[in-house]
Amino acid sequence: MFDLTSKIALVTGASRGLGWAMAQSLASAGAHVVLNARDGAALAERTSELQAKGLFGEAAAFDVNDSDAAEACVADIVARHGQLDILVANAGINHRSPIGSFERDDFERVMGTNLTSVWVLCKAAAKAMAPRRAGRIIMTGSISALNARPTISAYVASKGAVHALTRQLAVELAPDQITVNCIAPGFFATEMNTPLLADEKFNDWVCKRTPAGRWGRLQEIGPAAVFLASDEASYVTGLVMPVDGGFTAAM
Repeated sequence: MFDLTSKIALVTGASRGLGWAMAQSLASAGAHVVLNARDGAALAERTSELQAKGLFGEAAAFDVNDSDAAEACVADIVARHGQLDILVANAGINHRSPIGSFERDDFERVMGTNLTSVWVLCKAAAKAMAPRRAGRIIMTGSISALNARPTISAYVASKGAVHALTRQLAVELAPDQITVNCIAPGFFATEMNTPLLADEKFNDWVCKRTPAGRWGRLQEIGPAAVFLASDEASYVTGLVMPVDGGFTAAM
């Protein structure tokens, strides 16, 4: 079960954190993974790591905010491999500031990366998948869209929209046998969360507030992506799946 052999996957934001973790899991399940990030050197290192383990991967360096580059990447994958089976639209950023001092440019920058670029990639992927009547689109949301907290208004708004987009595209693309789902991570020990991990008070709060009593480990996010990308999940669509140690289940 959950064999992704011969599947072609594109994972954005794949040079580190959750994206890298999901890319490794997909590759370990047999997929040929195209890793995306802006840093070509970092991607080369990651690709080498996969290949050293006998796994299949290649790099596609571009900024997801560059719509032309994103669309060209999808077209290139289809031209070279004949198909795109899996899209993991994961790339995202955050900006922390109270609403009173939150600059509009920062808000639009977060929304552009976390939402607009996801929409562009989903559009391109759906166009490639529909003729084959098969495909898996997976977005990265956040439990912050379900249980908000201060100073991250743009992030919460963007991830809430990603959750809504998941449901909308699931309905629209189901007739083409394309599933669209979303993974909503809880508090994971990633580079994006370094400031929070370094805050002793916040770190203690996370551990006490999360029923599992700890932050998520990177290797715990990939299996969810493998399941949603697999043939076994062919009847699962429109799902926002928390991977959060029970955080959203608890009062």
